[in-house]
Amino acid sequence: MHFHGSFPAELKRLVSPADLNANKGASYREKRKKTDETTNNTGMEKLKLDELNRVSIEEFKEQEKLPLVVVLDNVRSMHNIGSIFRTGDGFAITQLCLCGITAQPPHREIEKTALGATQSVDWKHYESTLEAVKALREEGYLIIAVEQASGSTMLNTFKPQQDQKYALIFGNEVNGVSDEVMEVIDECIEIPQFGTKHSFNIVISAGIVLWDFFAKLRL
Repeated sequence: MHFHGSFPAELKRLVSPADLNANKGASYREKRKKTDETTNNTGMEKLKLDELNRVSIEEFKEQEKLPLVVVLDNVRSMHNIGSIFRTGDGFAITQLCLCGITAQPPHREIEKTALGATQSVDWKHYESTLEAVKALREEGYLIIAVEQASGSTMLNTFKPQQDQKYALIFGNEVNGVSDEVMEVIDECIEIPQFGTKHSFNIVISAGIVLWDFFAKLRL
């Protein structure tokens, strides 16, 4: 088992954007208000990079994290892996667990889509997903598979609790979450779908579910 980064000793509520940016000078809204007052321009305008109030890697490491770990169960595509690193960074997850054949950084194919998020998001590699599940359960995480299964709970009806830590398992692009892992999970969440395919790319699934958890726990 290989390790990169560590679990925080205590998981608290994520600090607000206002707290994160308190020392960064005038906010974009304040600067924009002054500009509008001067130019009388009320149209929408894309933010420039220096107006996004992005935190540094060091600040990201120190800030409070969402009490959520993402587990990748034998994910094959390195572009998918990199994209999930980037999504995990966006929602400030606690950790990313890379299991089985899931590739590990550093690798240029991962970085093509991670865009540096492998440096900010803590990650850990396990020889098997079952090994990851065992370790996370011992850490107090509720183990949840994101999968289409009998008895699953629809994502829109699932209500995460503020005092609970969650481990979300996303499966292989073809086979989904492995049968042996499905036998040991605590819960299964399914994303409602209404088209002909009933099949989202893993990156899309991760984005939908992480946003849903973030919105319910933090907003």
